[in-house]
Amino acid sequence: MKILRNVFLVILIIILITGIALYVSGNNMYEDALDGRTLEEVIEEIQSDPDYIKYEDLPQNYINAVISVEDHRFRDHGAIDLIAIGRAIYVNVSTFSLREGGSTITQQVAKNIFYITETNPVSRKSAEILTAFDLEDKYTKNEILELYVNTIYFGDGYYGIEEACQGYLNKSTSEMNLIDCTMMAGIPNAPSIYSPTVNSDLTRSRQEKVISTMIENNYISDSDANDLINSLDEYYKNFEN
Repeated sequence: MKILRNVFLVILIIILITGIALYVSGNNMYEDALDGRTLEEVIEEIQSDPDYIKYEDLPQNYINAVISVEDHRFRDHGAIDLIAIGRAIYVNVSTFSLREGGSTITQQVAKNIFYITETNPVSRKSAEILTAFDLEDKYTKNEILELYVNTIYFGDGYYGIEEACQGYLNKSTSEMNLIDCTMMAGIPNAPSIYSPTVNSDLTRSRQEKVISTMIENNYISDSDANDLINSLDEYYKNFEN
């Protein structure tokens, strides 16, 4: 029994030391990224971009599509989602792969703003989590989602939803219809693959995944989904060379 207690104590000490090391490395990376600025100052600079779109100007179908496919519990959890993390660990361990991630939309905002070029995955993840907690403390869920869609990369050199809408659809964000919304929500997962100018078949496959998640999360009906699927052949003619 004494040996077991000692082993347990050693394990606890290792966990504690590892946790402290991760916090320090992540906090240092966050401070370096801020470069003497406050988080609010960084956000204000992003919001000053002429193509920045406010939350109230986003179509509700687009909001629903993004939340549905990227982080369907977005409004129910904080900076991190322990359920998603646990599921990702189980899937990745059971399949011996890295098929699934557990990042929240808030963590993705942190990565998009500060850490997109960081190469140390462990320190970067720690920094993302610390930044995500800061974001959740200072901004509302609507503001965080607004930041997300304005900072994600859509491929073809388009950053943010407005640039992407103008580039791919030749229309403004507020003019998107349901079929546009479901396509645009799917691209950022892997823009080099899902951009409609790269491979429209893969874009369509991803769009169908978005539609499927919207059914699962009660954002659209089966009937609406069937109408969307049936209209995709005609829709993708717009992207043929």
